[in-house]
Amino acid sequence: MQIGVAGLGAMGGAIAARLMEVGHQVTVWNRTAAKVKLLTDAGAKAAANPAAVAAASEAVITILTDGKAIADVYSGPNGLLSGDVKGKLFIDMSTVPPKVELDLAPKVRGKGAIFVECPVGGSTTPARKGQLLGLMGAEKADADRARPLLEQLCRKVEHCGPVGTGAAMKLAINLPLMVAWQAYGEAFAIARSVGWDPGPTTFSIDNAVKDLRTMVATGESLGADMIATKAALSGFEDATKKGFGGGDGAQMSVFWSGRKK
Repeated sequence: MQIGVAGLGAMGGAIAARLMEVGHQVTVWNRTAAKVKLLTDAGAKAAANPAAVAAASEAVITILTDGKAIADVYSGPNGLLSGDVKGKLFIDMSTVPPKVELDLAPKVRGKGAIFVECPVGGSTTPARKGQLLGLMGAEKADADRARPLLEQLCRKVEHCGPVGTGAAMKLAINLPLMVAWQAYGEAFAIARSVGWDPGPTTFSIDNAVKDLRTMVATGESLGADMIATKAALSGFEDATKKGFGGGDGAQMSVFWSGRKK
């Protein structure tokens, strides 16, 4: 199958490599050329812009930073939707607020294409092995079309409901994990006094800050007071300010255990 991948961060690159490994012909695009080269060296084709990715592909997967990046890549002058994409399948795997996916879906459908959201649980290692957890939001017929492809990337694909439900479920699943990382750090700070030293455990603290902010905004839009999430966000933001932003999210426990007031 001809598949395009637009957005080659750590997860996008791993997903593209997995797709090639299971026999697909993959066309890739990313804003920074260095990440493209790693995949073209492995057999992928490079596209000059997102429009060229869509033109070369039967299905396109995107995994992007935030709503602005999604708007640029899909709806920009040379965006995925700028050409004739009738009948093509678009799968967005980004971790973003449900509203971003709900706004994107009619734009894709308006071009005669199919839209499925499927944010995933897991990091780069399970992505390379096809062991992610897929959380689909789509109409049933669209989900059925996307499932065979997603099952090559995921150990389990859960159809959560219509577009928007996948994004909501991804935020709900990630929330307690990030709050726990903050809590573990505070626990480890106490454990150091008896000689126990935590070691670092592929998801950056910077990305965790983005996701926590999204969780707070999404919860508040539903009328929830996100007290624990706001507290965890404050801790992650502090780690970023002190230069830990590029570290693995699980290292919050290491950072916080040695932090002083």
